[in-house]
Amino acid sequence: MQLDSNFFFENLRIGEAVLNPGESSHIIKSFRARIGDSLILCDGKGRFADAELVDANPKICKVFIKNISEPELPPRLHLAIGCLSDGGEEEITFHAAQLPLAAIHLLRTERSLEPRNSDLGKLRRRMEAKSMAAMKQSRKPWLTEIKAPVYLNEFLENFKGNLIVCDQNSETSRWPPVSNHSVAIFSGPEGGFSPAEIETLKNKNAHFLSLGPARLRAVSAPIFALGKLGMS
Repeated sequence: MQLDSNFFFENLRIGEAVLNPGESSHIIKSFRARIGDSLILCDGKGRFADAELVDANPKICKVFIKNISEPELPPRLHLAIGCLSDGGEEEITFHAAQLPLAAIHLLRTERSLEPRNSDLGKLRRRMEAKSMAAMKQSRKPWLTEIKAPVYLNEFLENFKGNLIVCDQNSETSRWPPVSNHSVAIFSGPEGGFSPAEIETLKNKNAHFLSLGPARLRAVSAPIFALGKLGMS
């Protein structure tokens, strides 16, 4: 039987491999897999592998990897979002990471709701778990990375590529032509980017894009923007 899902295994190589306890339990308890069943592994780095279950242990499944695909090209699209509250970042991650997205970057802005001195380790781990679930759900080859919070100016100094800002006040609703470089889509926190931040983005030659007449929540806007990009 071919299992109707992808499973994560980071170090793909031909031969026998032992899956981690989480994947092992999922395979045996949720899919009721048996010895001889076929499954697809993904390393989150662009490669898939065909494997066969050789030991159906719910704690440590063993599989035999038969072949490994050539790596697919990595995605060039990045999403930069202002820090939110009440787990909004996790909701964005689960939906956005089902798309070919290289990374989600958390931004500290003038209006972001995350306390400046907070420890975001737990939030980042939860977002990484959502990203992993989204990769397996969508069966895409690349795992969307979760980048720790940085200030907007710091991000702009280090990112090389096209900048697109979701802005309710923009009169342009068409996506600009982009080169073969990376692209970052910016979506602000509740209340949007401040006037000073808007000027900073303009000075970096960012393209400002309207998502339509509706006033979207900070959680909804980046997901809507990514969907609109996919339809353009």
